[in-house]
Amino acid sequence: MKIILKQEVSGLGTPGDVVEVKDGYGRNYLLPQGFAIPWSRGAEKQIVTIKRARSAREIRDLGHANEVKGQLEGLSVKLAVRAGEGGRLYGSVTPAEIAEAVQRAGGPAIDRRRLELPGHIKAVGDYKVQIKLHPDVAAVFTVKVTAAK
Repeated sequence: MKIILKQEVSGLGTPGDVVEVKDGYGRNYLLPQGFAIPWSRGAEKQIVTIKRARSAREIRDLGHANEVKGQLEGLSVKLAVRAGEGGRLYGSVTPAEIAEAVQRAGGPAIDRRRLELPGHIKAVGDYKVQIKLHPDVAAVFTVKVTAAK
């Protein structure tokens, strides 16, 4: 099955790539999750817009990725969320909340889809979060989750 990726899928490709996948993987996972659209001649015209949007939010080059990595690793990110007794959260912390907290802490604007969390964050504490800035550069920074008053 030929598909066009709308989002980055690790091990498969980046947005705008046309890839060949097994029918079940495409039909049961990639298409329903919104990661891809079926390939057709008409859909091929959308590749240009997908790639243009990707280039607008992507890290420009390796030097820029290293610069952003330096900013992120020197950053102190604090996130106050509602918590109950014993430090358990009501719900969990999402990548979008972390991306917003990075900007509030004075960091660069980052894409929430590139964040890799160490599992579900459901309790207060310090967590190491990784972000893939470039195929060769990944930054790791600490997010301190505290209970909101």
